[in-house]
Amino acid sequence: MSGGNDVIASRQACTLEDAEQGMEHLGALLLLLTCVSRLHSTEGFPECSIEKFMCNNRRCVPLNLRCDGVEDCGDSSDEISCLNCTGGSFHCVAAARCVSSRSVCDGKPDCSDGADEQLDTCAQTCTRSQFRCTNGRCVPNSGRCDNIKDCEDGSDEDNCDDNECEINNGGCSHLCIDLPLGFMCDCPSGMRLVQDTHCQDVDHCLDSDVCDHICVRTNGSLACECQDGYVLTAGTGECKATGVAARVVVSTHEGVKWLDLSGSEKRNITYKRASPGPVSALNANNTLYWIIPENDIIYRMSLDSSDLRPAVLLKASTGILGLAVDWIRELLYWVSTRTHALHVASLNGSKQSELISGLSRPTAVAVQPLLGYVFWADSAASPRIERASLDGTSRIELITSSIRYPVAISLDIPRGLLYWADSGLRIISRVAFDGQHRKTVVESNGYLDQPFGLAVFESRVYWSDQLTNSICSADKHNGNMLQVSQRLGSVSPAGLVILHPLLQPSGNDLLQSETRTPFPDSQFAWLFSLTVIISLLLVGAVLWRQRSEFCAPRSLSLGDETLKESQDPLLLSRLPVIHERKGRATDGTQNGSTH
Repeated sequence: MSGGNDVIASRQACTLEDAEQGMEHLGALLLLLTCVSRLHSTEGFPECSIEKFMCNNRRCVPLNLRCDGVEDCGDSSDEISCLNCTGGSFHCVAAARCVSSRSVCDGKPDCSDGADEQLDTCAQTCTRSQFRCTNGRCVPNSGRCDNIKDCEDGSDEDNCDDNECEINNGGCSHLCIDLPLGFMCDCPSGMRLVQDTHCQDVDHCLDSDVCDHICVRTNGSLACECQDGYVLTAGTGECKATGVAARVVVSTHEGVKWLDLSGSEKRNITYKRASPGPVSALNANNTLYWIIPENDIIYRMSLDSSDLRPAVLLKASTGILGLAVDWIRELLYWVSTRTHALHVASLNGSKQSELISGLSRPTAVAVQPLLGYVFWADSAASPRIERASLDGTSRIELITSSIRYPVAISLDIPRGLLYWADSGLRIISRVAFDGQHRKTVVESNGYLDQPFGLAVFESRVYWSDQLTNSICSADKHNGNMLQVSQRLGSVSPAGLVILHPLLQPSGNDLLQSETRTPFPDSQFAWLFSLTVIISLLLVGAVLWRQRSEFCAPRSLSLGDETLKESQDPLLLSRLPVIHERKGRATDGTQNGSTH
């Protein structure tokens, strides 16, 4: 019986071990499945790096935006418990104290966490036209070795006997010439120097700036041509659109209004009184899109409809200051100061996505779908104008200097130029899509103190001004021939768009197929998740089978009898009787044979 009991104990121990390890494998498998199922639910809430601050809503913002007086998190948590340090001091967030700005980046930490000496504070990204001081500050390259200390530590006057051109080519984009005192940048033939260090191609057409559309240079002379659908006006050389008459649509606090270009005709499209906001259009079917800034609803309305009733397109977010339509792929782009992001949605409202996040205070957006570009303006502490592909990749900066508060942007598609209105500098400027050939077009003229909307059509640039409550235009080449198309009295205008089919030319199928969609591929993501889940189930099955083979059913031998593990262990109690009977029978047979 002792042998049987040992077998039972061994059998039960193996069964218990099998159950425990099986439960462990199953638990691990369920844990992995849970993690996979949460992949998408946790997307958008990453752990913040050490250089960033985590808001209460788990959004990550750069540390230098903490306590800067601007709400960046979306829930105001980055501006809670902040000291009001003066302009000549630095805010130590961790220690909740202010230190002198002279103590910042001086090699000795004054904040308890060393924030005044950290890389995000001191190691600024200097441009090619700047010199990096030893303390990390950036000063103009032109001040290097001029016997004037531009760096607080005087490092711009150190090692002046060295050849500056041997280090990073002196910051020059092309030619660097070493001088007895300092150096200078130069350009090869056919190029000119801009901003002291950068060379750009000489564009005689843009330099002369006389053609509305196409400029042809032959034998030193220039000739102007127009794109299809436009006619060249004899004498003036202007390109005039053919077909239907263009219309101006402007958003006001009394509703959306329709005007002709001269301002002689005017009528209301909607009558809802609210704060005016941005407006855009799909010219192919005469559909308007607009939003009220304090509202989170984007509206649409067909101008071909008889009742002209606005419809809700989708719920977005508050703080939207810019709208733009991609007429090729039928997408709507917008920027929001609430989310600090650039968003995109389909024009039927079925899909929407956050395309580019982490912006400071985005104020305007424009789209060039034929080239696959989206542009936007950011007007916070470091104002700039940027460009990216329509899917948010290939992001580059176009304008970062001599810009204060860009509030509106618009595209001159025939010439490949971007125009922007700067309410801080009270100017309208333009630049090529690659960031070159910048030029100020319109300067402060009494009607450019508070611009909001901007549009370019034919030979003129149009804008709305909220200080004078007027719609104005001027020559897009030089700002001449100012016209006040419409004085709206007490009505404050905002977003502005011009309706004409030629402003949104059609593209080709190849372009559409080569450009990636800005929306995540939900079908691919679903298939990927399903593949991962099936793979984990197969791994679990293999592990379970291996364990079963390791502790496989085996025979237990008790004398001459064999007991399978699948047999009832209670039969063990009857086995000795069987052996005893067999023993007696054997003895009897042996005795009989003996006798």
